[in-house]
Amino acid sequence: MTARPIAVVGASAAGLAAAEALRRFGWRGPLTLIGDEPHLPYDRPPLSKQLLHGAWEPEKLLLRTKDQLDPLDLDLRLGTRATGLDVATRTLALDGGEKLACAGVIIATGVAARSLPGAEGIAGVHTLRTLDDALTLRGLLAGGGRRLVIVGNGVLGCEAAAVARELGHEVTLVGIEEIPMAAAVGAEVGALLAEEHRARGVQLRTGAVDGFETAPADPSGTGGGQVTAVRLANGGTPASAGVAAGGEGGSRLPADLVLLAIGSRPAVEWLADPALDTTDGLRCDAYCAAAPGIYAAGDVARWDHPHHGRPLRFEHRMNATEQGMAAARNLLAELAAEAPVAADGDATPAQERRPFAPVPYFWSDQYDLKIQAYGLTAGADRIETTVLDRAQRRAVALYGRDGRAVGVLAAGLPPRRLRALRAVVATPLAWDEAREQIRAALASGPDTP
Repeated sequence: MTARPIAVVGASAAGLAAAEALRRFGWRGPLTLIGDEPHLPYDRPPLSKQLLHGAWEPEKLLLRTKDQLDPLDLDLRLGTRATGLDVATRTLALDGGEKLACAGVIIATGVAARSLPGAEGIAGVHTLRTLDDALTLRGLLAGGGRRLVIVGNGVLGCEAAAVARELGHEVTLVGIEEIPMAAAVGAEVGALLAEEHRARGVQLRTGAVDGFETAPADPSGTGGGQVTAVRLANGGTPASAGVAAGGEGGSRLPADLVLLAIGSRPAVEWLADPALDTTDGLRCDAYCAAAPGIYAAGDVARWDHPHHGRPLRFEHRMNATEQGMAAARNLLAELAAEAPVAADGDATPAQERRPFAPVPYFWSDQYDLKIQAYGLTAGADRIETTVLDRAQRRAVALYGRDGRAVGVLAAGLPPRRLRALRAVVATPLAWDEAREQIRAALASGPDTP
């Protein structure tokens, strides 16, 4: 009897980490890694920074080369999409019609970029999620100065705006919220970022997109149109000092290129089995289990964080790797409890499942400014920001929820200073205690790099 494989669906950072951890923790049976892109596993954060800028080539993004993957003895299925999962039998359906019965499944399908109604088929309107997306956009930005309108002033939009300005393009950054990245970092830190973008020549606008204007993409007038402008609902307003100004803003933003950076949706549309909860990602318990023998990791997973007492989903690079390893360890522990000796005689390693309780970490590079954060910064009901040097955009912010400090952010500080702040939110402290620790840490030494 041929042993059933463990299948990892998703061949990016979380999926690769899970596959490597399965081997490291002792799985000797068949191991299948399924990825819907044709590329070997690659790192996504540089797509909107070094790769888009042209400083890095695609090879530098590879997480592992083919030679490095070979020792894992993978059944590597690149360019293959999972189309369904029968939870009771742990059977995957693949886009070629194959059914793959598995010992266990780890889902690491990540997220997909959101678009806008009417954007499909318009030349010059792009999203940025995959390597192919980034290479296409990089090619279009490699020429002379273009008018780029970025719709969405979150992390991705701000990073892309910084790169495009450094490449010499005319950039307009549009957001529904008045202050860039405010939902992620708060109003005061967001205002500092707005000042930096404005100082670099980015035009900031507030408003919702109402549609696109196009011109024929070729002289004959056949085929799809080429974008020429973005229309804003209710006129749109220019942002001033990080806040939307009053008055009649122009409703038409001329554009040669448009980047839609309006967020993402968890890639769960293929998971139709009613045994799974796919509300805002794949719902998991504290061990990253969505159902018996079915685990999830990375951007797609929404799991019960032991320290925060509520389900969370993070679209952060470090979380992808850490959760991939945690899902692998806990799946093997479950399989060992189900059947201590596999059918082919290979013993599944005996170990205990452990709750996944990371201290989330994220970073963003914009121009020469590095923003780094530990813990939870979004959804805070209390934020205290200390601006250390406004001209240099150096600041520290503490984020609280329900009377506890849950996150800390530093802009323009060296990593060693931020690491000292991490302990404040590793296990959420009472707000006043955390404030005192932050003040003591800031007073303990210089804050310059």
